[in-house]
Amino acid sequence: MRKEDTVKLISAEGFEFIIDRKAALVSNTLKNMLTSSGSFTETELGEVRFPEISTPILEKVCQYFYWSLQFASGKETEFHIEPEITLELMMAANYLHT
Repeated sequence: MRKEDTVKLISAEGFEFIIDRKAALVSNTLKNMLTSSGSFTETELGEVRFPEISTPILEKVCQYFYWSLQFASGKETEFHIEPEITLELMMAANYLHT
């Protein structure tokens, strides 16, 4: 897979998630960051830092991106969310417009 086809998402703790660009574009916020005109770091490097989103939450967000792509293509499966991360996950989803 080419570097242009992937995006690197970096959690508050510095953990890096490399995901398909198509999956990242599920998020309107990421879509705007990665496709905007101009020489923004996110657009040029294909890398976005999230100093307020912890590693476990960002991991779940990445899982959701892939689940959303599958759901949109007609594969209906459940997306399980552990109750103890619900609030933090909702705050991240709100920020990412997902």
